[in-house]
Amino acid sequence: MNILQYESKIWATADLLRGCGIKESEWPSFMMPFFALVMIESRLLRMFGNLKDKIGEKDFAKIRKDDLYDLIKDEGQGYNIFIFEKGQSLTDICKNDKSFDIDFDAYLKGFDGETKDLLGVDASEGEKFLDIKGVITKLKAKKVLLGYTKLWAEIDLKPFNNSEITTLEEHIKRKWADISAETAGEQYTPDDVIALIAEIIASKIEESDTLLKIYDCTCGGGNMLFGVEDRINQKFKRLTQTFGQDWNDALYALAKIESRFRPDSKIEHGNTLVDDKFYNEEFDVVVANPPYGVSWKGYEKDITHDKTGRFKFVPSISDGQLLFMQHLISKLDSVGMGVVVHNGSTLFSGDAGSAESNIRKWMLDSDVVEAVIQLPTDEFFNTGIYTYLWVLNKNKQPHHKDRVMLINASEKFKPLKKSKGSKRKEVDAASRLDIVATLTAYKDNDYARVFDKEFFYFNKQAIMLTNVDDQGSSFVAQLKEGKSSEKLSPTRLSNGERELSEFMITTFDNEKFALLAEYFEQDIKPFIASLDYKEQPLVVTTSEGKFYFDNERETLIKETAGKKEVLGCGKIVVKAALKNASKTQPERIEISVELTPDFQKDYEIIPFHKDAAANQAAIAAFMAKYISKPFEYLENVVGVEINFNKIFYQPEKLREVSGILGEIAALDKELQALEAGLAL
Repeated sequence: MNILQYESKIWATADLLRGCGIKESEWPSFMMPFFALVMIESRLLRMFGNLKDKIGEKDFAKIRKDDLYDLIKDEGQGYNIFIFEKGQSLTDICKNDKSFDIDFDAYLKGFDGETKDLLGVDASEGEKFLDIKGVITKLKAKKVLLGYTKLWAEIDLKPFNNSEITTLEEHIKRKWADISAETAGEQYTPDDVIALIAEIIASKIEESDTLLKIYDCTCGGGNMLFGVEDRINQKFKRLTQTFGQDWNDALYALAKIESRFRPDSKIEHGNTLVDDKFYNEEFDVVVANPPYGVSWKGYEKDITHDKTGRFKFVPSISDGQLLFMQHLISKLDSVGMGVVVHNGSTLFSGDAGSAESNIRKWMLDSDVVEAVIQLPTDEFFNTGIYTYLWVLNKNKQPHHKDRVMLINASEKFKPLKKSKGSKRKEVDAASRLDIVATLTAYKDNDYARVFDKEFFYFNKQAIMLTNVDDQGSSFVAQLKEGKSSEKLSPTRLSNGERELSEFMITTFDNEKFALLAEYFEQDIKPFIASLDYKEQPLVVTTSEGKFYFDNERETLIKETAGKKEVLGCGKIVVKAALKNASKTQPERIEISVELTPDFQKDYEIIPFHKDAAANQAAIAAFMAKYISKPFEYLENVVGVEINFNKIFYQPEKLREVSGILGEIAALDKELQALEAGLAL
């Protein structure tokens, strides 16, 4: 029997929900607990049957009840007193509608404590996990609880093994992702991407007697974590152990339930970023698909004061992806590797010196990044954007060290016959093998390139430019040694619309303003702020002459008795300040004017060289070629970004002019023929 035959039967239960007026986006919350229920029951009954077979029918009948419960508990898969004592399953209790409510309640309360917690049987306040109690209350209110439970009781999973049940579970969770767009990208990774991740990991590990520990810090319902483990187990005899953590109640519960039917699997509940449940563990393999663009503002204090040392830099509060990345790297053992799914922001967000750029630089400096793989668009269920696999490796081969491979797998896909939400493509088996072969070869080909890691570094060189006039002169030449400006003693200031002849103001219009401070804030301050010596004919008159800026020549002019003196490029700076009364002076507004050189801070982006002398020489050569004004070097910050578009850009091939002219001529003939037809 193919277990996927039950997929349509499971989804048929949603028809009853639709008939009750329950919105489609709410279906998963009604289906999850009942799906978990039939999975648990099938596995418990199979486990119970296996015990009978192992012990033998006769000996089994002789076992005392307490001893039997101990045997069942030792299996570590949970138990249900109602099932084992009454010999009744969900199907049996649905047969009698009169006793259903009592029997169903006893059935649910017959589970072991952990199972009841995960299902939410007794949930009231706090963590409700699958919240079956809340779902039952709603279904009772709509008078469909018995009918809904009967539909689920018809789904018999007992004939199937754990792996087959997991396959069905992944198909169901994928459909939940389809209809729950607000959370799908955070929780579900398509099966083809999981298969690619598993293939990459398999290409990096070997058979060994040592345990392979696999970890997912945002495991959701466990589809990626368990999917990778299952595929590794198909290829290797090596023992595996899975570790996962998630803070979504329902998805954690599903993963936790699944983990109990796997050898040596540990799933924990909580926010990995603030409460790492595996703080003293390191892992051979890490995998994750952390949420994209999700704010961590609610945990800002905990994260900024984190004492674990895992967060080298703290990125923008609007996106926590690089927090998860740093956490995962901290969890790798000395030869560990991993594959992490991110969107494009982790590649290029943030300027040089930003936390995002510094995180990328730290990752490349640490030589933990082996490759970045660009996946096709339309790969995920609720987004059509490009996504990327970061391949991490602390045990690079010698010829991989200090190098990073970019694989542009955007065209490595097969179109789906039928779209699944935003998912229209899949990385098919042939494409997966091709990608892994390219990664293993670690050589350039038509869709992949290998770079020294410094290729992705760049200099952001700050400089202070000195602007000059049309003769190459600056007001700097007019200043006395040690001076940065020349203060003027104005007698009048005019911008063509308004004049000031008083530069220490103590009086004001009492009818318009109640206080000098009010006059300053509402009149003087806005006026001074509006002055622009380049945009308006601003003239400052002093006892020595007039000062203004000549826009055409880009220079300051001093005019005395009709004679003009060129002072060089500079600024006219007018300031106003409200001064409190002192022992010698009253409260007043002081207006000052000074002439300063025109300095301008600028930044140049320059390719990076790992040799310090060569890097400085490259910066100097760039400046000599592109900067014509006098300047001084300021700080230099090294940034890191990974730009697939720049590296793999394919310009559109321009058409031949002759072909275009031929088309125009053909269209012209068609128009002439149409015109001739209209004239008849």
